[in-house]
Formats: sequence, structure tokens, C-alpha cells
Amino acid sequence: MPRRRDDHPSDVRAALGGRPIVRVAELEAIGVDRHVTAYRCRPGGPWRRLLPGIVKLDNGPPTRDDRRLAALIYAGDGSVITGLDALQLHGMRRMPHPSGPVHVLIPTGRRRVGAGRVLAERTERLPEPAAGRWSLAPIARAALDFARRSSDRDEVRATIAEVVQQGRCSAADLCAELEAGSSRGSALPRDVLREIADGVRSVAEADARRLVARSGLPQPLYNPRLLDKHGRFVAVPDVWFDEVALAWEIDSREFHLSPEEYDRTLDRRSAMMAEGVIVMHSQPRKLRHRRTEIVDELRRNYAQAALRPRPDVVAVPE
Repeated sequence: MPRRRDDHPSDVRAALGGRPIVRVAELEAIGVDRHVTAYRCRPGGPWRRLLPGIVKLDNGPPTRDDRRLAALIYAGDGSVITGLDALQLHGMRRMPHPSGPVHVLIPTGRRRVGAGRVLAERTERLPEPAAGRWSLAPIARAALDFARRSSDRDEVRATIAEVVQQGRCSAADLCAELEAGSSRGSALPRDVLREIADGVRSVAEADARRLVARSGLPQPLYNPRLLDKHGRFVAVPDVWFDEVALAWEIDSREFHLSPEEYDRTLDRRSAMMAEGVIVMHSQPRKLRHRRTEIVDELRRNYAQAALRPRPDVVAVPE
């Protein structure tokens, strides 16, 4: 039986290899009585209790990383972080900021109650964690684990569009993961994946597609490659009405990956105009707050484009 110890809190942490978050059972194993642990976790004490049986060996406000680490320790060996926390740790930045319970996947035979701070989901399809410092679900699984539990179409669209645009997984990877999992909560991510397959890359472009449907104009292409009469690349417009060679660009840094990407938007507009293409541009916020105005403008631009001879450019669908 280990001897009881009442070392200074910093000495206890040193005895545990400097780890900031540990199980109460580990403290007992080095001789720290449960009553001592409870006393040190009192309000104003030197330690904090993060989850049942999990202690932070200082009294600073727990960071999100603290909560993630506590969730993994609590969930046990083989558990993996998924959802928004996994996506953020994978380097995604345009999806919603993680908050609330940390979503972890655990084996089906294990039971955990997260006390509102961990969402412990039992699964028969426990993935191999991606290589790295953290035990994380692969990107496709993490994105869809979030999407299945969300009712916000824009957030799901932004998340799925980012992982595809960043090249971290393909739409086919996401479709395969969606089919392999439960059908529960799959309707919204399935709709968004259909949009991605059509070439819609952002929330703003999806808003634009809804306005096109209201306009009564022919169905456009989304993100096609434009080539000049010699087969040379010109640009990739957001929305393209091929019959009249009208391009519609959605202008905002928010919906591009970087300032450099936004600058390329301006460059491609100039390239299209040099080929005789009429280019309409709109700010994303107007797509929601000035729908009638945007639809009228789109119809006018289409009619204007139809009046002149069509430029000799070819659109290759994405």
C-alpha cells in the first residue's frame, strides 16, 4: 500500500513527470490521499477538478487544450477527439470555434458520462487516430461528426467547403464516410455535399445559387475553367452563365482562403474582362439583405450580355 504523502503541490506535479492534468487514481498511486486531493481542489485551492476523477494540478482557468486533454484522459485508452475540436487541431480555421463539450469517440463497450463537459460517443467504427501530438479522428470523420449534430446549414457548408478547398480530403472521401456511418443526422451534410459536387465552394456561393433559382435565368456553372480561343487558361469565375458569357463574382476576403486568394480574384476579373466577358460582382452580405436588388441586377446584366456577340471563350465544368 503506498504511503500517504502531503507534498507541496509542485512536488506532486514533478513526481508525475510534470504533467498538468492527471487522474485521481494516479495521485493515489504515488501516495496522495483522496481527502488531500479533494481539499486541494476546493474553491480557491491550488488544484482544479475538471471532470470526474480528473484533476488539473494548478488553479489557473482551464484552457480549451486543458479540456481536450482532460476529455481524452477521462475517455480512456483508444479514445479520439472528433468534431470541431479535432478540425481546429488539424488546422482548419473557417469553421465555427469549438465551445461546449469536447466530442470524443470511445469503444462501444465503454461507458462514460461527461458531466456536460465531454460528449462521449460510443462507436463500432472507432477510427485510427491521425498521426500527431493529439489523438484525433481523421478530417473526413471529424467534419461529418460535427455536421451530423449541427442544424446550421451555413456552418456545415463552411466546414465541409474548407476541408475540401484545403485539399485535406475530397468530396468523395466525405461521401464514403457519410455512407459508412449512421443515417442519423445525415440529411444536411448530404445536401451540402451535393452542393460541393455542383462546384459551390462557400456559403456565399450557395446564397448566390438560391438567388439564381429565383431569377428564372438558365442554370449556370459554378467555378468552371475558362479558356480563350487558343485553349489558354483565363480564369475560374464563381458563377458562369455560358450562353451569354456572363461571370458573377462574390467579392469578400471572408470567403477566400487568404488575402492573396482575394487578390487573385481581382486579377481573374481583369483577365475575363480582357476577353470580352461581362463581370458582375456582389458582396456576400448583400446576397442576404438585398435579395430583390441582386436578382434584378443579375437579370439586367444577363440581358446586357445577350445583346453583344458572345466572346470566344470556352467553359470547362469543374
